[in-house]
Amino acid sequence: MVKRKARHPALIASGAGAALLLVCAIASAETGPERRSDGASRIPVVLDGSFQNAAWSPSGAQIVFTRFRGRGYNKGPADILIYDLQQATVHNLMFDGRTNVTQPGSTWNARTDQIVFSSTRKEHDEIFTIRSDGRLTSLKQLTSDEEYAAYEPSMSPDGQSVVFESHTVGDRSNGVIRRVSVGLLKPQDITEPDEDGDCRQPNWSPAGDAIVYQKRKEKGPWDLWIYDLRSKEHRQLTTGKGDKTDATFSPDGHWVVYSADNSRLPQAKLFAINTRGGTPIQITQSEGYDGAPSWSPDGKSIVFESPAQVSAPLEGEESGAPGASKRRHPPTVLWTISVPESLRQRLCVSGAPCH
Repeated sequence: MVKRKARHPALIASGAGAALLLVCAIASAETGPERRSDGASRIPVVLDGSFQNAAWSPSGAQIVFTRFRGRGYNKGPADILIYDLQQATVHNLMFDGRTNVTQPGSTWNARTDQIVFSSTRKEHDEIFTIRSDGRLTSLKQLTSDEEYAAYEPSMSPDGQSVVFESHTVGDRSNGVIRRVSVGLLKPQDITEPDEDGDCRQPNWSPAGDAIVYQKRKEKGPWDLWIYDLRSKEHRQLTTGKGDKTDATFSPDGHWVVYSADNSRLPQAKLFAINTRGGTPIQITQSEGYDGAPSWSPDGKSIVFESPAQVSAPLEGEESGAPGASKRRHPPTVLWTISVPESLRQRLCVSGAPCH
């Protein structure tokens, strides 16, 4: 296939530390392939680093993501950037030398225009929000705990609560899912420490009535679970061999997109499964790791992270899924892929019938 020449997005100064961003950002001379064999298209951000954890703006016109500036996947410090799909421009949201990390899914709130993220701005990781214009006056700290660190936040649709993954400071094992109301600082446990296994990466449903998260017990695989906020019941969604991670909801809340591997897929691919269960639908087909997916508001596309090209594993670089098997993969860039038509026709969104 003939490669098309990529547009190089401009870098716009805005938000915390923007002046430093213009000095420190190093544009890559090679954008890599624009389109994969499975139809995924690369988002042409030409800075160096590893781009991860992309999430859509409420309008679907922009994408917020984390840029790890270290040499490798998950290697900090990390910045938060916003990419404008129509103008092909990137502007800085958080750039202060700390490790600032977003999560896929319910990250950019439509009602408050707040973006939620974790940051090492304090003694250890805590949860913060900031408006999408990056004004420091809008920066708010939502958690403060000397004993527990907070990661992987997701904001409720009404903008009043955040769920997140919590660990004892200095210990990344046995994660606990917690919820905190904006302005209260004191969180509530959704899963029980040491009783429910290792629980991580929670994400709100669009209706605000459920939370999806991943869990594993002892040395078993990661599986997806759904917590119903009304009944306060936990229900296992996936089973079988291999790790199922990085789950986020479809815009109608009836499906979950996630990353999974198994004996036939040594490198994780994207799948979707109905929230009532059933047979998963495979979405990506190319070689290499695919992870951290987010569904667009119109239901037509999914953004995700994947290496720029298939390459040999890099020693010392960890797998994208927390606690996943010890495979390695290189730094990632961002891609979008169209949702298969057969699946999109089953969504309850504008322009598509709901079955």
